[in-house]
Amino acid sequence: MPLPIINSIASWVLKQRIHQIELFLKYPHEVQDELLMNLLRTSENTIVGKHYDFNSIKSYQTYKERIPISSYEDIEPFIEQTRQGEQNIFWNTPIKWFAKSSGTTNAKSKFIPVSNEALENCHYKGSKDLLCLYLNNNEDSQMFIGKSLRLGGSSQIYENNNTFFGDLSAILIENMPIWAEFSSTPSSRVSLMSEWESKIKAIINESINENVTSFAGVPSWMLVLMNKVLEETGKGNLLEIWPNLEVYFHGGVSFEPYREQYKKILPTSSFKYYEIYNASEGFFAIQDLNNSNDLLLMLDYGIFYEFIPMSVFGTSDEKSLRLSDVEMNINYAILITTNAGLWRYLLGDTVRFTSLNPYRIRVTGRTKHHINVFGEELMVENTDQAISKTCQITNTEVVDYTVAPIFMKDKEKGAHEWMIEFKNNPRNVDEFQKILDETLQSLNSDYEAKRYNNMTLNPLVINVARPNLFYDWLKEQDKLGGQHKIPRLSNKRDYLEQLKKLTY
Repeated sequence: MPLPIINSIASWVLKQRIHQIELFLKYPHEVQDELLMNLLRTSENTIVGKHYDFNSIKSYQTYKERIPISSYEDIEPFIEQTRQGEQNIFWNTPIKWFAKSSGTTNAKSKFIPVSNEALENCHYKGSKDLLCLYLNNNEDSQMFIGKSLRLGGSSQIYENNNTFFGDLSAILIENMPIWAEFSSTPSSRVSLMSEWESKIKAIINESINENVTSFAGVPSWMLVLMNKVLEETGKGNLLEIWPNLEVYFHGGVSFEPYREQYKKILPTSSFKYYEIYNASEGFFAIQDLNNSNDLLLMLDYGIFYEFIPMSVFGTSDEKSLRLSDVEMNINYAILITTNAGLWRYLLGDTVRFTSLNPYRIRVTGRTKHHINVFGEELMVENTDQAISKTCQITNTEVVDYTVAPIFMKDKEKGAHEWMIEFKNNPRNVDEFQKILDETLQSLNSDYEAKRYNNMTLNPLVINVARPNLFYDWLKEQDKLGGQHKIPRLSNKRDYLEQLKKLTY
């Protein structure tokens, strides 16, 4: 079948979903309420369902009052039972797959249950909807004439008592339909290679002569791959290698610190960037407009959402809200109830709403990865934006960064200490530090108040990292590639001290 016809058929099939998306856009609260009741009815005969008497829960209020909020540690015993082969504990259909989450740098892995329903009606549905929304906004797209270069996680699939675990991307590749294999590069064999540096070489060898029209992967690691491609080929930009490139689908970490570097290797205003928000626990939101930083919250993926204002998170005043009660521009921790048997599960991410009709969000950070030692409530969204703006002003590029507090000692005030690895160092580090500090103050009024006349906080401190410091740090912990992320912010100094030891 000629490629243009394949492109037309694929576009037509994917765009049929638009009418269902319009339904939850029009009736968001009804769709969410019905979804919660369906999840409860489905699981009322599980061990968890009987324990909490799901059968008698007829309203959100009862659900909220009866089911406690849970972290991974709370439900780990149930997950371990299922991994040992027991079923019908927290979900009514057999769960054979567990996504081993890479975490940020936590030593302890989590094994997130992935049911068949979650695979089909959440993860794969999200991937198809991403293409659907993109094609709906770009009628002249020729994406399916070529292939998508995907950069997934490493690691293989491992078996344990007839259950299987591995990186989420490995599970998705293992279960994906045959047509997806034909439309992607590299092959599944290469995609699932564990050793990062060998994998990079294999990806380049397999993909360099393909007609690549799109990319999919985490921005930090994709940038490493793209720079390696340019180095291997001696080309000035990626369009010289793949002239039909049109879109990059990205997620996992904020794109802001990397945006300017991508513009240099993809020097055309027609190239599109589309962001997604997904995790081992589910697929949550998709950019639904060209040139937007906002993500449409997808409400019919078998996930019921609740939100805890970060202002009361972890306090005696903590309260959860359903979707109909959220407000704009407030940081919320996310609670999810899913079609894989997670009940009021604390995801660990924070978001804020940028629109309530439809519901659009931006990911602002992690519940554990922010700095609030001095009441400054610094979120990753603040530092990512500040780094991006400062780099633009100073014509600088950053590879990676992390921030930790300098605690008050004796009469000395506190501060924030940064470790920044530059791709090209600023001409004047003191000037970069001053602009970064002032930009942070303009983005975060709490930080500004603590910095006023150096009342509580002294100016931030910058350590200029040696080349490849963050890469070497992750390599030392066997966390190269895939979904592994640098922890941007921490209330402790552990990460920063480890990096400082590796600096020299």
